[in-house]
Amino acid sequence: MGSFSIWHWLIVLLVVVLIFGTKKLKNIGSDLGGAVKGFKDGVKSGGEATPESVATPAQQVGTAHKVNDPNTVDVEAKTRNGA
Repeated sequence: MGSFSIWHWLIVLLVVVLIFGTKKLKNIGSDLGGAVKGFKDGVKSGGEATPESVATPAQQVGTAHKVNDPNTVDVEAKTRNGA
């Protein structure tokens, strides 16, 4: 009972394929491969990112679309007013 035989692993593989399907498993594999490739490229480039290429959080969120919702709390306004 220490380790599984090849038949145990084949049955597990068959069950996984039956549950998820080959198309979904193929998509998961390609997504994982793309993520690993992106990670390797990021590690390879190291600290070569220029300040112009890095977006600030305000640029990412887009402050132009402020919604006037009465339930929204403006944290910056609270901290400036001392509340």
